[in-house]
Amino acid sequence: MTSTDPEVQRKILNRLRRAQGQLSAVIGAVEREENCRTVVTQLSAVSSALDRAGFQIIATAMKDCLSESDAEGEAMPLSELEKLFLSLA
Repeated sequence: MTSTDPEVQRKILNRLRRAQGQLSAVIGAVEREENCRTVVTQLSAVSSALDRAGFQIIATAMKDCLSESDAEGEAMPLSELEKLFLSLA
């Protein structure tokens, strides 16, 4: 990711760290054999946090992705950006 806005990067990292903590809670719940409702609720929170981080990355990096060059100096095609975006769905 090539975002130059440190505030945006901080927000994305905070979301990812939150998801990491929630995932640890899911793992702990499974290890403790907690009830299904608890595990699914925590897993849903992880999924939501990751989705929000992904959408934030796409939203803030769309311009960079379109102008970012690959090894051959070619900009990322719009179809590739669309594929990245849809991979979050």
